[in-house]
Amino acid sequence: MTAPAAPVLHLARPHRPVVVAGTLAELSGPVGGLVELPLRLWWNPQRAFDLGQHTMLLWMYENVLREAIRVDELRAFLDGATLIRVWDELNLPRGVRAAWEARHPRLRTTALAV
Repeated sequence: MTAPAAPVLHLARPHRPVVVAGTLAELSGPVGGLVELPLRLWWNPQRAFDLGQHTMLLWMYENVLREAIRVDELRAFLDGATLIRVWDELNLPRGVRAAWEARHPRLRTTALAV
């Protein structure tokens, strides 16, 4: 008898498991304005992101998806509809993209539909 396979663990970077929200609907973060990330998520003196600037929105989403260690961080800073809209534009580590697409196949199909 063989042991059951260990669950696939996706890493954001070495020794950092990817945190994925249970549903996209629970992501109810801001969709506009200036957002200041806490130092733990963005360790730069300038931590404010203007979500009205598309490149800044992408940059903030990339950092939150890569650095979050708790689902409440995802809920506070990401918006589900916005994440779906920009998913294929995000520059993410392979493990982050794989973990989110495994849990939310809709993200994977978004890129295929474009």
